[in-house]
Amino acid sequence: MSNLMEVNDNNFDEVVLKSDKPVLVDFSAAWCGPCKRLDPIIKQIAEEYDGRAVVCHLDVDNAQQIARKYQIMSVPTCLFFKDGEAKEVSVGLVPKEILTQKLDELL
Repeated sequence: MSNLMEVNDNNFDEVVLKSDKPVLVDFSAAWCGPCKRLDPIIKQIAEEYDGRAVVCHLDVDNAQQIARKYQIMSVPTCLFFKDGEAKEVSVGLVPKEILTQKLDELL
């Protein structure tokens, strides 16, 4: 069972901005090839950081308001939040180590 949370325009503020833990949000799309390749990595991170951080998936086609708010111009893009603010960004298909390093810096 994955600890990966789905977020959208309706629950983004509650899940991401009000979290008392660091949050990684994977902005992606169903039609995006690199997003599909990143998906298993995001799921692994969600499992490994369970209880220490929140890991979320956001489909930009289903949450266009949030994607516009954070100026997501390409997918996949990962935003890292702490205390309700975007602190780090990673654009494109990157190695797991890059994502976990950014998340570790926020712990």
